[in-house]
Amino acid sequence: MQEIYCFPYASIKHLAVRSLTLITFMSKSPSHKPIEIKISTVVAVSAIVHGADIAALDAALHEMTGGVADFFEDDLAVLDVADLQAGEAPVDWAALVALLKKYRLNAVAVRNAAPDMHQAILAQGLSLDSGKTRDDAPARDGPTAAAQSGAEAQVMVIDTPVRAGQRIYARGCDLIISAVVNNGAEIIADGSIHVYSSLYGRALAGASGNPQARIFALAMEPELVSIAGVYRTFEDGFPPEMSKGPSQIRLAGDRIEINSVKPVTPVNRS
Repeated sequence: MQEIYCFPYASIKHLAVRSLTLITFMSKSPSHKPIEIKISTVVAVSAIVHGADIAALDAALHEMTGGVADFFEDDLAVLDVADLQAGEAPVDWAALVALLKKYRLNAVAVRNAAPDMHQAILAQGLSLDSGKTRDDAPARDGPTAAAQSGAEAQVMVIDTPVRAGQRIYARGCDLIISAVVNNGAEIIADGSIHVYSSLYGRALAGASGNPQARIFALAMEPELVSIAGVYRTFEDGFPPEMSKGPSQIRLAGDRIEINSVKPVTPVNRS
């Protein structure tokens, strides 16, 4: 069993990234549009870089992935360099992009880069991201915030099995699945995940950074789970005492915690 959440030189999180899909425009014909522009949402990995030493980053990623070649599956990656200290050696962007590629991460953008980094970043074909997101809004606490959150909540419901190679992302809401989630499938939600069947694939709740999100399933033997970017994998198998009955996964501090969910005994009201 391997638990992954933070390392001295790099940490990995999933996040939702808005993307603009461009298809080359060649015709104005309403019936035939070889070019369309649409706003879509994709899931990317956020690699939080704490140092520019490529060898140290390589070692941290190797430890993080446990040497598993397909730990990442050609995911898109946004590099967050806000923690790089002023006066450090310049980042070798070409080497960093190549290193991530080695671990099947495809760098697409850099977040929180200092102005003197911009030219070198753009030269590698990477985009610049200011790092400002909806998560920057002040947190609201107390019953009022909870009531407002509940009023605004939405849910994505899936009634069919999620098969190997499929990825489902519930953006800005909880995800409810009433069928099996097979090995090789990936389910992601900004809120909590509820599987009213067996969960065998990868499940990532709180993808936008919500540490209160949870994962529930009637039975589970997942390949990987994540809450707000904190990962846990199960190469040695899921705890057998938890796999055959209802369970929940939540974040306790900086660790993934697994608990059984005891069914409620019906009350005889006669």
